[in-house]
Amino acid sequence: MHHPAAPAPLMAFAGSPIDRADHIRTDDAALAELMNWRARVLVMDGLIPGIDDVGGLVWSSLADVAPDAELVFLGLMDGKAHFVPVPAEGAGGPAYAMPAAWQVMQLLSPPDLAIYGGARSLADWHARHRFCARCGSTTKLVKGGWQRHCEPCGADHFPRTDPVTIMLVEHTSEEFGDRLLLGRQPRFPPKMYSALAGFVEPGETIEEAVAREVHEEAGVRVRDVRYIASQPWPFPSQLMIGCTSVADDPELTIDTTELEDARWFTRAELEEARAAGEHGTDLLYFPRPFAIAHHLVAWWLDR
Repeated sequence: MHHPAAPAPLMAFAGSPIDRADHIRTDDAALAELMNWRARVLVMDGLIPGIDDVGGLVWSSLADVAPDAELVFLGLMDGKAHFVPVPAEGAGGPAYAMPAAWQVMQLLSPPDLAIYGGARSLADWHARHRFCARCGSTTKLVKGGWQRHCEPCGADHFPRTDPVTIMLVEHTSEEFGDRLLLGRQPRFPPKMYSALAGFVEPGETIEEAVAREVHEEAGVRVRDVRYIASQPWPFPSQLMIGCTSVADDPELTIDTTELEDARWFTRAELEEARAAGEHGTDLLYFPRPFAIAHHLVAWWLDR
């Protein structure tokens, strides 16, 4: 099956305007020189950012930060160093469980949302990794916050990103035409369906992860896995790897420990749901714009 080139939509949490300035992270003198009155620190309440009256991120100065605070160097923007403080403890968890996180996604501009996403992932990781996984000793922030070091045993720990496949499953028949397989979890609002997704496990490729997850969750065998697009997702720190795949047999065997329901949607049903916007149809809500599933399904409809 021919797959046209995928578009490059601006995903939520992508497109940060900050220069990560990797060369400064390892230069203690250069980093110290940037920690001056011009430096900016992201105002955070735990892992929720301060937002001003016009829906922008709130920044303060180093003078407003406690002397013993751990600061992660985000990079350079407008010639100034930008930092995020590490909270007392991590508050990582799924976005659906944090109403304030949904509000942030609605209010912030794409560049600010991208800045916040990266800052949130880093701050949360540091808050949850203050102790060495090898010996249990207290670790310290080094390299501007892009590493933690354990002095007693010498172990180094680095912020991690977990790869997650999120995939369309396509099926074509004379009776129904082109269809997509979407599923829903019990926590989803009524009528909300999305692309199937799952973590890439050790020792498997992206293609193998797609095939395994689809079969585990819906009992469907797929082929011709193709990459479409990706999205950083900071809850707590994942890389959503968007793919499409093809099924020859549409019969479903749903794993109800993973999914509440899964079903095939026709092109017409998905087009109607997209046109209905946030109100949805009697059958379906189209995936929300800040989710990569929205872009994947839109790509499929428009190709």
